[in-house]
Amino acid sequence: MIEIRKSADRGRSRTSWLESRHTFSFAHYYDPAQMGFGPLRVINEDWIAPGRGFGAHGHRDMEILTYMLDGALAHRDGQGNASTLRRGRAQLMHAGRGIVHSEMNGSAEETAHLLQIWIEPDRLGLAPGYAELDFALQPGAPRAIATPAGGGGGLAIQQDASVCALQTDSERPFEYTIAPGRQVWVQVAAGEGSVAGHRAEAGDGVAIRKEATVEVVGAPEIEALIFDLP
Repeated sequence: MIEIRKSADRGRSRTSWLESRHTFSFAHYYDPAQMGFGPLRVINEDWIAPGRGFGAHGHRDMEILTYMLDGALAHRDGQGNASTLRRGRAQLMHAGRGIVHSEMNGSAEETAHLLQIWIEPDRLGLAPGYAELDFALQPGAPRAIATPAGGGGGLAIQQDASVCALQTDSERPFEYTIAPGRQVWVQVAAGEGSVAGHRAEAGDGVAIRKEATVEVVGAPEIEALIFDLP
C-alpha cells in the first residue's frame, strides 16, 4: 500500500522569523489523520531567519534528529554540548529523562534551512545524550544517518528504526528492499522525480506499507531520507 503526502498539504506555521511545514500534527497544527507513521512522530521543515532561533527549552523521551539542508544552526544544551551544524552534518539528541537546549541560526546573513525529525524511543526515561555525524552523499549509494546501535556508521538511535540519506544517480533508479513486517517512509528533501511510481518533489512524503521494495528515481535528481520502521 502506497500513500502520498504532498508538500502543499502539510501544516503550516509562520512567525516573523520562522517558517515551518509540518508533515504530521505538531504544536498548533492538528490533523487526526496525520499523527505520525509508526514511531516516526515529527518531520518539520524549518526556515529560520538570520540571527534568530529557539531559545532554551526542554524535551523529554524523544529521539530528535536534525538534518541540515542549507545555512547554519548553532546548538547548545545543558550537558555542555555546543556546535554549529552545516550542510553535511547531522545531529541526534536523545532527550531521555529531560534535556534543555537552544537552536539558533548560526549566521547573521543566511537563512537556516533544515529538517527536524522526532522518533519515539523504544523505552522511556533513558539517559539524555548528544551526537553528531559528518557525511557526504555519493549518487546512488544510501548513507546511514541513524541506526540501532549505530550500525553501518550511523548515529545510534534508541529505537528499532533506521534513517538513511539518498542522492539518486540520474542514470539509473535506486531500489530499496523492505524486510517482511517493516514499513518505510520516504521524505523528499530536494529535487524531483518519482517514488514508488508516483511523481514526487521536495517536501513530499511517501508512506509504503506491505510492499517488498520501493524504487526512487531522480528526474534528474532527488535527495531523500528513507525511514525504515517497525
